[in-house]
Amino acid sequence: MSVDTTIVVPTIGRDTLRRLLESLDAATGGTPDVIVVDDRREGEPLDLPAHVRVLASGGRGPAAARNLGWRAATTEWISFVDDDVIVAPDWIERLTEDLASADDDVVAVQGRLTVPRPAGRRLTDAERSTASLETAQWITADLSVRRRALRRVSGFDERFTRAYREDADLGLRLSAHGRIVAGRRTVVHPFRSDGTWFSLRQQRGNADDVLMRRLHGPDWRERAGAPRGTLRRHQLTVMTAVAGVLLAAAGRPQLAGLLAGAWATLTARFAWARIAPGPRDQDEVRRMALTSVAIPFAAVRWWLDGLVRDRDAVPRRRLPDAVLFDPDGTLVHDVPYNREPARVAPIDGVHEALARLREAGVPTGVVSNQSGVARGLIAPDELEAVNRRVEELLGPFGTWQVCRHAPEDGCECRKPQPGLVLRACDELGVDVERCVVVGDIGADVEAAAAAGATGVLVPTRQTLGAEVAAAPRVEPDVLSAVRSILRGHW
Repeated sequence: MSVDTTIVVPTIGRDTLRRLLESLDAATGGTPDVIVVDDRREGEPLDLPAHVRVLASGGRGPAAARNLGWRAATTEWISFVDDDVIVAPDWIERLTEDLASADDDVVAVQGRLTVPRPAGRRLTDAERSTASLETAQWITADLSVRRRALRRVSGFDERFTRAYREDADLGLRLSAHGRIVAGRRTVVHPFRSDGTWFSLRQQRGNADDVLMRRLHGPDWRERAGAPRGTLRRHQLTVMTAVAGVLLAAAGRPQLAGLLAGAWATLTARFAWARIAPGPRDQDEVRRMALTSVAIPFAAVRWWLDGLVRDRDAVPRRRLPDAVLFDPDGTLVHDVPYNREPARVAPIDGVHEALARLREAGVPTGVVSNQSGVARGLIAPDELEAVNRRVEELLGPFGTWQVCRHAPEDGCECRKPQPGLVLRACDELGVDVERCVVVGDIGADVEAAAAAGATGVLVPTRQTLGAEVAAAPRVEPDVLSAVRSILRGHW
């Protein structure tokens, strides 16, 4: 039996990737399509087997990498696997059975994860963190999701830029549309050495927890099966330390001494809670003592960072699946039939507008009429050079859809026809009804309406008064349009 799934593996080039691919090759039951998404910002190309497709996501985090991978696939199921696991010898065979037995109301099938224990000693603090993955809910170390379900929820939320909480966020959104069930297949997650300060780096997750609360409400932990955590105790520890320092500076040594003692007690209890279940050897005790002093301050620092960073975050359902832009007159100053990349100049505010969309995890694309090609006013390679310059200046877009026909050709792609918008949404893997098109003339908003998308007009001096009057939404500039869209007004 063949397996109707594509395996998507995000990676930052760790040595464990080759071990995973070798275990996939050794597994019996078929040869599925494998896409590896390289999420490094730079580096030598990955040297991988020829049958593995490699895409590059530019260091935007595992959520963005997985989105790029599943949108490049065409199979009914997408199976996400992390690059630091090893699949069991019968994994593909069991995966096939898991997916074949899934009822129509099943949106995802979770694999089973095991963490091998060392013999003859207790687990260290870092190892206990890894071992907790065995009971975690919806982890993407091994998770298969129906492609139509991913499209319905717009995939992973790219505001989660680390390998933390992006899986819980996806699980909460998927579970609103169907069941997530446990499968029979198994992957092994070995321990890895993360260094002395591993637990300190983990405190960045407090910022992600703030985002989870913004997006899913105060009961998100109960619904996602996430433990409560120790942030409140860390807040108390930090408040005690800060108050003690302030009292000492104010010349109140007795009260400052009492608070210093309280801080020492809270820190000692926290350290012992981490030391007691571990091996208690000299190295582990030293690590726990050092990090237990620093962790409360790091936790509060990242919690405050999340409060500021995500103060305006809105739930994913209120964001569009994608925003498409007409380029000339909207993203860059309009130079009719431009043949020279040097003449490409972004409009004020566009850089910030695109940055805000990308930070919010909203895919972007370009839909462009270029009749100058059909008329012989600009050569195809000249147009490609100009478009490349746009991306050099403004960053990558998820899709470019260009109509090179003349108006008299009667094609279905030239705006105000819907073809460009429909093709862009299909390539991005998004629902056109949850897409926004931003442009500077009536043909842009008309194409959006014809496709079933939302149109937003950003007028320029060339925009006709009748076009402004007829537009369903009008904004003074691109940045204002994006701000409104990200507030859920679209």
